[in-house]
Amino acid sequence: MFSPAIGWGAVVGVVTAAAPLGLWWLTPSMVYALVLAIVAAVYIGFAVADGRARVLALEGTVAVLFVALAIAALTGSAWLVVAGFAGHGLKDLWQHRTRFVRNARWWPPFCATVDFVAAGILAVHTIFTI
Repeated sequence: MFSPAIGWGAVVGVVTAAAPLGLWWLTPSMVYALVLAIVAAVYIGFAVADGRARVLALEGTVAVLFVALAIAALTGSAWLVVAGFAGHGLKDLWQHRTRFVRNARWWPPFCATVDFVAAGILAVHTIFTI
């Protein structure tokens, strides 16, 4: 089923993949690392709004893991960025299915679409630039 959240997620996913073009003074790996860290941290805000300590602890831990992956992607393989976006998309799908964080119904489908579109574009780009 198509929803506005998925449509806008696709648009934002394309913009995310193209972000280094607008931030030309930064390396692409720096731009993607920043984006990965930001998208991971968004769920901390949702967890704070949810108010349950268990949710905040899990979302904080997951955000730290994605920030660590983003740091590794700064000097590592471009595939780390692809893995980061795809992994975050899978986390979004889990979030959507379980509704682990309250009051975030529209966000997981939007964010999963952003993540999978960006991961797909970056995977194709990486394949053709190796």
